[in-house]
Amino acid sequence: MNSLRDKIVLVTGASAGIGEACARKFSEAGARLLLCARRLDRLEKLAASLKTECYSFKLDIQKESEVQQAIASLPEKWQAVDILVNNAGLSQGLDKVQEAVLSDWNTMIDTNIKGLLYISRAIIPGMVERGRGHIINIGSIAGHEVYPGGSVYCATKHAVRALTKGMLIDLVETPVRVTSVDPGLVETEFSEVRFKGDRERSKTVYQGYKPLDGDDIAEACVWAASRPEHVNIAEILMLPKAQASCTIINKKP
Repeated sequence: MNSLRDKIVLVTGASAGIGEACARKFSEAGARLLLCARRLDRLEKLAASLKTECYSFKLDIQKESEVQQAIASLPEKWQAVDILVNNAGLSQGLDKVQEAVLSDWNTMIDTNIKGLLYISRAIIPGMVERGRGHIINIGSIAGHEVYPGGSVYCATKHAVRALTKGMLIDLVETPVRVTSVDPGLVETEFSEVRFKGDRERSKTVYQGYKPLDGDDIAEACVWAASRPEHVNIAEILMLPKAQASCTIINKKP
């Protein structure tokens, strides 16, 4: 087992959901946390509740220059990132291609693909130079399948899956490990964001069965990161028991 004590873990989108859960679980394992998201107030509240040392900073990963500046400006004691959890991501709308709002597409592509690339490009060179590191990309079952109304979101998560495989190839001659954790239905703010604040509609997504929660995904991330250095968990697909595919869910009244 690989100890996570005192390792520096950078979690993007750490202000809620899977990102917040990852922060808590890695902190419980003894890691030091770098927390970033657009909602700094939430990050600071989270950091105050954790038992290990934290450094929080506001970051919109859609903005390349902001990512470069934020990583370059990290205090010296926080620069040697051991584990990067590429968690920040979202979905907007549930529309057919011919009916979709173009700004929704741009938001998903800029966050889920370009944002992941920006932060990875800023962090991975240091890992290679130091001879250690682990990239954990939070993917989705949507990276394995396509469902009605989800064409562009699924395309972004297929891209994350392809990028994860590309990273595995690019980094195979280095000690840096790469993992994709791909959840099915997880009860977080995901649906509320997708439906642009419509809480009643978002609640119906998780009714009639027990979905996964953020802790389930975070525990998988910690498990993958704590394997011996010669072991790389390349991909984990996690579903609630009631889910068999993107569209096949055993919902009970």
